[in-house]
Amino acid sequence: MKKFNLFVLTAIMAVMFAACGDYAENKPAANTANAANTETNSGTETATAAPTKEEMLATEKEAWEAWKKRDFKFFEDFLSDKYVGFTPAGRVDKAGAIKTLSEQKCEINSYSLSDDQMTMVGADVAVLTFKGEQDYTCDGKKGPANILVASVYVREGDKWKNAFYNEVPDPESKAAPAKPEAKPAAATKPAEEAKSADELTTTLQALELKGWEAWKNKDGKTLDELTAKEFTFIDTNVGRYDKEAILKTWAEAPCEVKGVSVTDALASSLSSDAAILTYKGSVDGTCDGDPVPTVWGATVFGKDGETWKYFTMIETPA
Repeated sequence: MKKFNLFVLTAIMAVMFAACGDYAENKPAANTANAANTETNSGTETATAAPTKEEMLATEKEAWEAWKKRDFKFFEDFLSDKYVGFTPAGRVDKAGAIKTLSEQKCEINSYSLSDDQMTMVGADVAVLTFKGEQDYTCDGKKGPANILVASVYVREGDKWKNAFYNEVPDPESKAAPAKPEAKPAAATKPAEEAKSADELTTTLQALELKGWEAWKNKDGKTLDELTAKEFTFIDTNVGRYDKEAILKTWAEAPCEVKGVSVTDALASSLSSDAAILTYKGSVDGTCDGDPVPTVWGATVFGKDGETWKYFTMIETPA
């Protein structure tokens, strides 16, 4: 749900590598963090432990290092086949993301990751959020120095692979650099997009729209019910907010909204109790007197019992 002047994605919105362009410069996350196995009392069965935040951050750093070294082959193994993201040209799958990344002419001088937080969505999906500092140029354009990142991992066998990545300019930085102009790569539609009317997409799209409607109507009770207690929202205007802070912000936002819509939705199942919905959100109205831009959005859903709830949300101007 767009509730303010929604930022411009740092280069790919998300999904991962938007590449030096239109905002988010996405560096897909790695998948080297192997889950630890612990034997049960019988000694014949194993239970896989959840990864630690430190393990996931180490995995993320491997991907950033590969990005710095321009090691594109690395991402063929570390991106999940379920990967979905965005470039300036629209939604992309794994192949489209790697293609966009490899076409950039970039020089990376330095980077650092900090203030990391991790949320498990079920047993097999981990959402890592953190702040990044970077010094790089792509196609002669300097990229944003300070960013906020959401990186989603899914367990596949004994490995953790990246299923989604997005970064946006950090509002706490004193001055956001000019948006680099990327040469948009042709958008690649995931195979699942052909089944846009599948049951999971229909279900999650309806829940997403319910949240947008609740935001429009300043219905805090419904928003509270839709969001998990671990809910995290990342926005380039307000930063990274937890559930309590963002619900308060949404309730107090100076917005006048006549209508909202959630279209072009595509749900990707990550596990039996986690999924990600990517979509286009539109608002007929204003916030702070300015028109609210159309966005590409991504919401990570997780099950609370049999009920789907929002766990992480990030948006990028379309």
